Amino acid sequence: MSFIYNFTLILLRIGYFLASFVNNKARSFITGRKDFFKKLEQRFESNTSPVVWVHCASLGEFEQGRPVMEKLKSEFLSHKILLTFFSPSGFEVRKNYDQADYIFYLPWDTPKNAVRLIETVKPVMAIFIKYEFWFHYTSELKRRNIPILSVSSIFRTDQLFFKSYGSFYRKILTNFHHFFVQNDESIKLLKSLGIQNCTKAGDTRFDRVNEMVKSGAEISVVQKFKNNEKIMVIGSCWPEDLDVLIPFINEHYYNIKFIIAPHEISESFISNLEEALNSENVRYSKAESRKVEDCQVMIIDNIGMLSRLYKYGEFAYVGGAFGKGLHNILEAACYGIPIFFGNKNYQKFQEAVDLINRGGAFEVSDYLDFKHKYEMINLPLTFLLACEVTRQYVEENLGATEKVMVHCRKILKA
Repeated sequence: MSFIYNFTLILLRIGYFLASFVNNKARSFITGRKDFFKKLEQRFESNTSPVVWVHCASLGEFEQGRPVMEKLKSEFLSHKILLTFFSPSGFEVRKNYDQADYIFYLPWDTPKNAVRLIETVKPVMAIFIKYEFWFHYTSELKRRNIPILSVSSIFRTDQLFFKSYGSFYRKILTNFHHFFVQNDESIKLLKSLGIQNCTKAGDTRFDRVNEMVKSGAEISVVQKFKNNEKIMVIGSCWPEDLDVLIPFINEHYYNIKFIIAPHEISESFISNLEEALNSENVRYSKAESRKVEDCQVMIIDNIGMLSRLYKYGEFAYVGGAFGKGLHNILEAACYGIPIFFGNKNYQKFQEAVDLINRGGAFEVSDYLDFKHKYEMINLPLTFLLACEVTRQYVEENLGATEKVMVHCRKILKA
């Protein structure tokens, strides 16, 4: 089975190489790993500090690992943190993250790479976030008695670990020192394999987002735009979301305002969005020169503000679920407001499933379904109930970082 695993990685490697000629992300994936070990060995040549290795696939997993890294950094001042990414979308955005001492791409998972990386870095502990289960890296770490923690992981019955032919992948799980999982189902599945070293800790993103909410600065022009009126904040929307949203906005702009933060902020995308709107709208970048309180729609034409914008909303719509997958809804949930999103690709996000079941979030299939559910939730009593459900859900799920840290302290102080 290891032959199939290794052969699959070779095919993926070839695929990325060929794609790099036509795809910028694939090109970054290849060029970012060029001379990896030369760079790594130069950086670690004079290091004498103990190192904690944190590995994330991409940007979403980084947000789950971030509160743990920052807690480690504040408590273990003599330790260094190595942060690795598999994907360019994580590395390129966070390559200057100031709470990690070393930031690199992760080389391909081969026996040779695993030995060389671990011999160079000499980690005292490794933390792999969510779905990161690499055979050679985890096997080499275990062989050297270096504890590996899986943080914010989540398991489902359709994963290879739980298939009759999944014995090779189950072996990877036995390399881990402890699993900090998001839900009871993951505990149940791990224990069905005889794995007892697992704790339900929840998702560390709750702690991260809650801190962002507490420290979020006021955005004066948005406050002026709100003007004490109801607002729906539309975050990370794609064209598929706008097919549902545009007719809704054009019908409802007279009794609720909208802040739209598109996933793509190209000039063509925003121009098309402006043309589709019947209401008075303004771009954030031009808001200072306008009487924004008279506008019904504000279009955010920058990145990095979304988490603070939900503060001004009574409702949120989060995009992505009609396409590749739902974007982060926790930023909205931390403000205790009802959340809407598409009904196709949200099932892998535990918080989305939980909030639907509790009545704080609502999947929508099309414009008419969205309109119906909004009008139902806009009733005073149902609105207050949905807000309370969302607020309580966030409060219940805080504290995952501390549960992980209790274990980290035992390892690093031993």
